[in-house]
Amino acid sequence: MKIATWNVNSLKVRLPQVLDWLEQESPDILALQELKLEQDKFPIETFTDMGFQAAYLGQKTYNGVAIISKKPLENVQCNMPNFPDPQSRFIAATHDNLRVVCVYCVNGESLESDKFQYKKQWFNALCACIENELAQHKNLVLLGDFNIAPADCDLAEAEKHAGKILCSDEERQWFQSLLDLGLTDAVRFLAKEEKIYTWWDYRMNAFRRNLGMRIDHILLTPNLMQKTTKYQIDKNARSAERPSDHAPVWIEW
Repeated sequence: MKIATWNVNSLKVRLPQVLDWLEQESPDILALQELKLEQDKFPIETFTDMGFQAAYLGQKTYNGVAIISKKPLENVQCNMPNFPDPQSRFIAATHDNLRVVCVYCVNGESLESDKFQYKKQWFNALCACIENELAQHKNLVLLGDFNIAPADCDLAEAEKHAGKILCSDEERQWFQSLLDLGLTDAVRFLAKEEKIYTWWDYRMNAFRRNLGMRIDHILLTPNLMQKTTKYQIDKNARSAERPSDHAPVWIEW
């Protein structure tokens, strides 16, 4: 089983790259974030022609999430049932006996902004939602762009970002609250203390200088984590022409 997550920062722009990546890597499941497409603009036929199924939740200009799968997806849930939200940031579906939850978490902008309060409310709702999902599903993967760097080893410039958005103690505690439900940060577990990143700013030659952050995560229930043996952050996709600022991240068991 190969499961991947990728913030594509506009599926319309990056669709050829996504299709190429699917053909080359052949994941069983690919979770996408930041589609930036209205619901009726999602290229469903393009994916089905390749033999993939898709569940998706679009939004004009912003946000948007999808789950691409080799097998049928059942019991699709769009948006968290406990948090009415006009922004398309959450989708869940069942793939065989595996519950897949794809999230594009709130950025928050700054610790002083109203958007940060929205981020706090959103993560509180997510934690409650995942707790409920775990009560129903023994096999669960929660993955996507969390917009949180959980530790200093997830930052190229830890001192520069200390206490700021994406890296504050409060945000890191929200991430820890998800782990406290019984989930494991699979990539960090496998990578140990290695400094690895999944996002690099378009500005200041950040990718070339490897000044990144690890904010895209794959969290697993214990029985899935026990089987997981491999991860990769695909920097080749980040170095493509007109790339997303995020790289695909995948695990395998």
